[in-house]
Amino acid sequence: MSEISRVLRRLPLVAWLTLVWVLLWGSFDLGTLFFGLLIAVLVTTVFPLPAINTGIVLRPLRFALLVGYLAWDMVISTARVAWQAVRHGPNAKSGIVAVRLRTDSDHLTAMVANAVSLAPGKFVLQIDRGNRLCYVYVLGMRPDDVESVRRDVLALEKQVVRAVGTANEVSLVTGREG
Repeated sequence: MSEISRVLRRLPLVAWLTLVWVLLWGSFDLGTLFFGLLIAVLVTTVFPLPAINTGIVLRPLRFALLVGYLAWDMVISTARVAWQAVRHGPNAKSGIVAVRLRTDSDHLTAMVANAVSLAPGKFVLQIDRGNRLCYVYVLGMRPDDVESVRRDVLALEKQVVRAVGTANEVSLVTGREG
């Protein structure tokens, strides 16, 4: 049974590598698909990925809410950046805000940093792991927006943790004992 589960765990990676192969060749035919599948199986057999314990627990409803939150944030951020470009042009103000995250997981920190950087107008410049700080660059920021940016990033961290964090991490960001 362990051999079957090991093969099943590799299927998404094999499918992804096959898709990349087909896209790189730029043509979809049986030969390209066959050799892409062959190369993908060969790569995953010769160079197996090590098992990584992330502690991630996927909660489908919370994950769907996170996706909706990110989609809405992208729409609002795009409008905000467009307005900054039209109104201020190259003279648009910007700033960098240090945000102390509540969680200490490398995986969750990476997810939060990527989620912040997904929408236009904000991105994480640097992460200070020892102090759990994310330095966030923000376009169109006024001096009184610092706390608002921190609240936004911490709200996003809460969404991410509620979607994929452990029970202890969820209680940490929601303030409830679990």
